[in-house]
Amino acid sequence: MTVAPRTRAVLVDAGLVGLALLDAWLSNAHATSSALTLSVIAALALTIRRRHPFAVFALTVPALFSGYVLIAPLTALYTVAAATRNRWPTAVCGALAGLGYLLPWPFDGADLVGLFGDPLGLIYATVFAGGPVALGLLARTRRELSDRFDELTAGQERERELLSRTVLAEERTRLAREMHDVVSHQVSLIAVQAGALSTTTSDGQVREAADTIRRLSVQTLTELRQMVGVLRSSAEQAPELAPQPRISDIPRLIRNSGQDAALDIRRTAGRSWPDAVERAAYRTVQEALTNAGKHAGGAQVTVTVAPSGPDLCVTVRNAPPPGARSYSGPAGGGHGLVGLRERAEQLGGAFRAERTADGGFTVKAVFPGEPDSGSVGSTGLPPEAPSARPAR
Repeated sequence: MTVAPRTRAVLVDAGLVGLALLDAWLSNAHATSSALTLSVIAALALTIRRRHPFAVFALTVPALFSGYVLIAPLTALYTVAAATRNRWPTAVCGALAGLGYLLPWPFDGADLVGLFGDPLGLIYATVFAGGPVALGLLARTRRELSDRFDELTAGQERERELLSRTVLAEERTRLAREMHDVVSHQVSLIAVQAGALSTTTSDGQVREAADTIRRLSVQTLTELRQMVGVLRSSAEQAPELAPQPRISDIPRLIRNSGQDAALDIRRTAGRSWPDAVERAAYRTVQEALTNAGKHAGGAQVTVTVAPSGPDLCVTVRNAPPPGARSYSGPAGGGHGLVGLRERAEQLGGAFRAERTADGGFTVKAVFPGEPDSGSVGSTGLPPEAPSARPAR
């Protein structure tokens, strides 16, 4: 069982006071009442030795001279040596303790010359005072080394963090370079070819489709350049991004998708949500339209964006593919839906994607009205078993 440092200190001090009181009683049971009183005062003074080490030592000196007690003065001397960095006060206190051990009480009639000329007595006095001083200095040095070790450990943690940030920055720069060299080049070619097709064809539908491709390619390049800028920048100096998509941009998104989609965002008029929520709603509709185009081309799509109390509810449902009885699109990686789920959960909302009974597909996300105002599972969506998550 681990004992708290404060509790351990209290227990140690209580034990030392008890030993000092026992020492005072055994050393002065047959002495004068004044010597016993001074010894008891010295023992009780140990209760405040950590806060007032010099005052406590001063209270133990009379008991050392008159009562010949050992526990209280030795403990007080150890505390002085462990508490102060200044060597002179420690040396003075050690000298007083050595004299208290060496000199008899009372001083009348004592042969002081003989006492100081006795080598064995001087050795005993030196050991008596030097032992607690050495232990106190050792304890203080150990404490300082421990603090220094903690500082070095913290410094190493900071160095590892800086190193990881450097590696991350280099990896982000490499990814940005790859994205720019590969994706940007190919999307630019798509935009150029679409522009050329739009100017050379005489078919109105083909021209409209080419213009749409060119417009979407230019938009993709713009967003790609923004993402490349984010990857190339450091976390402390992130570039200011262009305005991010919001709910008001969803109608333009549907027009550019070229799909037969019905949109209902009337109830969001005059309402606003945090930027992260509106951006997540836009990305949810974007990903759902992309999936509907891949897996249920030509099917009717219904997009509903509406408030639900303070929250925002986004629902995208596509009917079954024409001529098909149930959903039978090719299997995908599922990364898009996983990303939507993670985005919703990070905002404190909920996400659900599932096939419908008639063979269609429904994507539903609920985002809280305020950041961190809700938690997953508290937004009105029923819990979903892991096995019910579709791979799309």
